[in-house]
Amino acid sequence: MPHDHVRLRKALVATARSMNGLGINQGASGNVSVRAGKGFLITPSALPYDQTRPQDTVLMGMDGKPRDKRKPSSEWRFHRDIYAVRPEAGAIVHTHATHATSLACLHKGIPRFHYMVAMAGGDDIRCAPYATYGTQELSDHALEALRDRKACLLANHGMIAFGSDLESALALAVEVESLARQYWQALQVGKPKLLTKAQMAEVLEKFSDYRAG
Repeated sequence: MPHDHVRLRKALVATARSMNGLGINQGASGNVSVRAGKGFLITPSALPYDQTRPQDTVLMGMDGKPRDKRKPSSEWRFHRDIYAVRPEAGAIVHTHATHATSLACLHKGIPRFHYMVAMAGGDDIRCAPYATYGTQELSDHALEALRDRKACLLANHGMIAFGSDLESALALAVEVESLARQYWQALQVGKPKLLTKAQMAEVLEKFSDYRAG
């Protein structure tokens, strides 16, 4: 096993365990992956994270075939497809976070109600149409919802967030759930007043300058 893969496997398990501790996932739901060489490592299928060891993670080729003995997460397809079309994606987090999933069950995305929505790369966070988990159809819907974005909701399912590495992917997932909670709570009082596209464009430009600096 390549030495770097040992490090990545440990970091992958730590990230998966962090999801539940941070309150953005429950039980054994959700999954996490990270690029590894010409493929990616992903959490295994149906194994609670507190029981998952680094050697239980599964190395996948871009051909969709596992290089390890364990069965990969059933959602490996959208992980592979995101890596294939988004070269900037170094790690992906998929969770069933409560508020993000609540909005997804209403087939609602997160509009430009708060400037931090720009953290996901655009002026909204889209909700992909429903498709059965683990299918190519779901992956296709997710890729479209992620067009020019780094996060999306999945109807009647959960959310996806990606970043350049595990730390940034997890941080974005936490931010998306925070935004979902704020938007959900605002909807209980009334209809949130949205920022204009021009205001969001200014924020996106400032975020770009901030990252560049």
